[in-house]
Amino acid sequence: MSQRVVLAMSGGVDSSAAAHLLLEQGYEVIGLFMRSGATEETACAVEDKNSLPVLNVKAHKQGCCSASDAADARRVADMLDIPFHALNFQDAFGRIKDYFADEYLAGRTPNPCVMCNNWLKFGKLWDFAEQVGASYISTGHYAQLKPIASESRPALVRGLDRSKDQSYVLFGIQPDLLEKIIFPVGGFIKPEIRELAGEAGLRTANKPDSQEICFIPDNDYFGFLNRYRGQQETAGEMVDTQGNVVGHHSGYENYTIGQRKRLGVAFGTPRFVIKIEPETKRVVIGTRDDLARRTLEANRCNWLIESPGSELRCQAQIRYQHKEADCTVEILDEDRFRVTFDDPEYGVAPGQAVVLYDQDRVLGGGWIM
Repeated sequence: MSQRVVLAMSGGVDSSAAAHLLLEQGYEVIGLFMRSGATEETACAVEDKNSLPVLNVKAHKQGCCSASDAADARRVADMLDIPFHALNFQDAFGRIKDYFADEYLAGRTPNPCVMCNNWLKFGKLWDFAEQVGASYISTGHYAQLKPIASESRPALVRGLDRSKDQSYVLFGIQPDLLEKIIFPVGGFIKPEIRELAGEAGLRTANKPDSQEICFIPDNDYFGFLNRYRGQQETAGEMVDTQGNVVGHHSGYENYTIGQRKRLGVAFGTPRFVIKIEPETKRVVIGTRDDLARRTLEANRCNWLIESPGSELRCQAQIRYQHKEADCTVEILDEDRFRVTFDDPEYGVAPGQAVVLYDQDRVLGGGWIM
């Protein structure tokens, strides 16, 4: 008897190819489109052929996942002859939008993709899987899970395609879910996935990858914050590292640590955002040397290994698709650790995730303080 797996289908090529691969491996696949925002016009709830609630995919584009994406996912499911459900997780996704706005207004740099994986994709996805009697959940992420002989659960490791590797945004998965997850595309490079999807006749084979935050399709963060939270009194002074006023800005939420372009001030040599002070509404700028950091502390840890001990040598990655750096990690308590880099790192931003690796294996991570 084949094992049942619920696959998160986004309407893109990766999850479409994942469905095809799972079927080839003998799984009974159920597709789930996770509709995450409110429609611009009211969408009517209907029943699908499997008698589970579904959102009308003819509705207008939403704040994150579009009706066309839902339609693409459904057509792929129909072609592969697998059950398909589109459920509305608007309430859960509202939490991610709140987090995004709160972090920016607190002068930090949020990472909504990590939070979406933690709260929505792998949390709600497993809840749904349990409801339909599935043994596994699956996504189209470029990551891999490999068994470790001496350990009770598999190791999360980087995807084979390093240019597409998404293990960084997966560090927050609850450890007890690792043995229930399948990443079908993680052992392929992207061109192979597109070729596979094309050979299978999937309509998403040449669909472009999404590049923006899903609930900000126009990439206008400032506009989103104004619409979501209303006009904020965040304008203030731009100062150097000695506190001298060198200009003014229209809102500190327009800046992130390490930013060099669009500062609104000119110097003979490049300047970078060094610090954001929401209390004073000041944005501090300085030279590249001022941006260097040898240490950072992180909290809200999540460990994917059974015991990190009190200290470990590993590599730390401070941003998505940033090169990992050799470091020593000191465990401060059950919720905090300190990273000391062998060489200075540039652009360490409070609010971003720092993910710890042993070569390709994800050990765990936390949130930069």
